[in-house]
Amino acid sequence: MQNEITSRIAIALNIELIGREAARPTDNPDALDYILRGRAVYTKPLSLQNHAEAISLYERALALDPQSVEARSLLAGTLAGRVLDEMTDSPVADLQRAEALVTEVLASSPYYAGAHFAKGQLLRAQGRPEQAIPEYEMVIALSRNSAGAYVRLGWCKFFTGSIEEAVPLYEQGVRLSPRDPAIGLWYDWIGRVHLLQSRTGEAIKWLERARSANPAHPNIHAWLASAYGLKGETEAAAAELSEARRLSSDDRYSSIARLTATGISPGSPGYWGVPKVRALVEATYFAGLRKAGMPEE
Repeated sequence: MQNEITSRIAIALNIELIGREAARPTDNPDALDYILRGRAVYTKPLSLQNHAEAISLYERALALDPQSVEARSLLAGTLAGRVLDEMTDSPVADLQRAEALVTEVLASSPYYAGAHFAKGQLLRAQGRPEQAIPEYEMVIALSRNSAGAYVRLGWCKFFTGSIEEAVPLYEQGVRLSPRDPAIGLWYDWIGRVHLLQSRTGEAIKWLERARSANPAHPNIHAWLASAYGLKGETEAAAAELSEARRLSSDDRYSSIARLTATGISPGSPGYWGVPKVRALVEATYFAGLRKAGMPEE
């Protein structure tokens, strides 16, 4: 308990200090300034603009210090992250750049936790969750208080079929970093597990919390649309589906066929996990979206 409390304080202070340091005025920013400013962007709800701003800041850091392990790792993770978050119109180019950066960093710094985290993000975005699992486990071994690694590991467990193992990992992330900038997405994934296991009321509770924490994320609105649809709240479902379409960077929410083809990762068309998970997605998520008004074609 003492270790967990200490970890939560340390994580909260880290987030606060990043924001304060990034806001410090400076006439001659160096690479660290740009890194801190990029990380500070991630204390805001995720959006297309925030992803682009963070990437631009990490690029500036690299221009000043091309050998920066931290800048290369953060840039790679952010490029892969915006593919996962469906907030890019250039997924192939983003993943190619991320892969090159990760390869460089791990060659020079094989025990740098940030590089393994970035590789985990890359593998997830490529639709390879089984291979991402040891990367996040390595992050936890090197930095056991990494809330983000627990949550991403839960994501991988989810899509490889170990759904029952996912929620405890998400909850560990929430406990370690209850004020985390990404908390909305963590609530979202807890809601998804409940929805796939037909606990619709519980799913709605978590997905509404996710929407409040991160209203600009299309995925959250889409899953909430499905949950409302399954509950019979068709007007609310249609409104959420409309918002998902407005916020998405592509047309994946135009039809069931398009969404099925796109899958969870633009880097891996049609990917929805192992057959067990795909069957649950079809029986719950897609069924709810049909009730929300999403056509088949």
